[in-house]
Amino acid sequence: MSRVVGVIVEYNPLHNGHAYHLAASKEAAGASAVVAVMSGHWLQRGEPALMNKWARAEAALHAGVDLVLELPVAYSAQPAEWFAYGAVSCLARTGVVDAFCFGSESGDVDALRSLAERLAAEPESFAGLLQAELKRGAPYPAAYAAAAAALTGSPDAARALAEPNNSLGFHYLLARERLGADIEPLTIRRVKAGYHDAGFEDASIASATAIRKRLLDAGGDRASALAAIEPYAPAATLRILSREWDAGRAPMHWERYRTPLFHRLLTMPEERLAAVREVVEGLEGRIKKTLPTLRPEASVEALLDALKTKRYTRTKLQRMLAAVYLEHAKDATSGAALRGGAPYLRVLGFTEAGRTLLARMKREAAAPIVTNVGAAAPHPLLALDAAATAAYALGYASSGPDEWFADYYKPPIRVDFSGSDAK
Repeated sequence: MSRVVGVIVEYNPLHNGHAYHLAASKEAAGASAVVAVMSGHWLQRGEPALMNKWARAEAALHAGVDLVLELPVAYSAQPAEWFAYGAVSCLARTGVVDAFCFGSESGDVDALRSLAERLAAEPESFAGLLQAELKRGAPYPAAYAAAAAALTGSPDAARALAEPNNSLGFHYLLARERLGADIEPLTIRRVKAGYHDAGFEDASIASATAIRKRLLDAGGDRASALAAIEPYAPAATLRILSREWDAGRAPMHWERYRTPLFHRLLTMPEERLAAVREVVEGLEGRIKKTLPTLRPEASVEALLDALKTKRYTRTKLQRMLAAVYLEHAKDATSGAALRGGAPYLRVLGFTEAGRTLLARMKREAAAPIVTNVGAAAPHPLLALDAAATAAYALGYASSGPDEWFADYYKPPIRVDFSGSDAK
């Protein structure tokens, strides 16, 4: 039977570097099909996705993915540990994925896997080292890397985990150990553009960060924005982005949610804010004290700048704002609520090869397959996904029930390469 490789993605937006990773992943795994677990509308860095999840799934199918599954929002807008845990559990529970492949700066899966094996049980001594680093004021990723280096006695561990893709890959491997997932891990070394690179140094490869910046800096000029990124993205991505832009559904960014977000921040009492995930260590009070200082004009960007400290990075604060906007309570999205792994497999799109995989999954998957939310068994995390879609659609130029309740109305995207377009 042909092998299947899994990838964990956000495609915000899908660019040439992603297309390279897809092709390299298939080659490394000796696979004939690809399953992607993709964040929905709210991403790991705490941002709204540039385009909605169906548009990004369509781009993924045109780029070579055969089946796109949605990572539940309870995992997708979380720090690396839970983002990775939810995504790996999705891949493992399909019953059809043989290997998964991630990008990394090091390209050394064995070193990252060895470190994950040592830290999977998180020994008590590690917890103490981590807390000591946090008390020194280090942000969590830096504190984790330093604690890992101290536990293993290897400065190389800290240097490796300081790189964003290495760190995320390590957490995928950590999740694999903790879940006991029998899927082979592989990595492809990231080339030409770094995760945070904001410029265009290569002729055809740029980071998603640089592409988003160029799109948003265009100030609403669709033609010039798309022309600027044309060398760096597949034709299908450009076509889909153009269509979504014309429809008022892209490019999405935090300022489109300024009014509903500030409504929550201004009207929620401190005790309710304190009950929201990511609102910790008195941040509720800091928010309330900061809001009146945002004069003469308040924006989400100004709020982030005012709240940012060495301890509270922009990414941490964006995740906090996403949790506030989506009203994700600590108890509903805590480790205890998420430790069981993905409770369902939500299908966003497929090709003909993906349809064949779905037929296999109906026999072999270890979680229910959801193609119609309205017909699915109720689940608290699925309800959060549907609410996240409605909250996302409020940022469109115009929206109504069809957009707010799209999870109930919109079928999976189907791409037929025999000549017809996406359906």
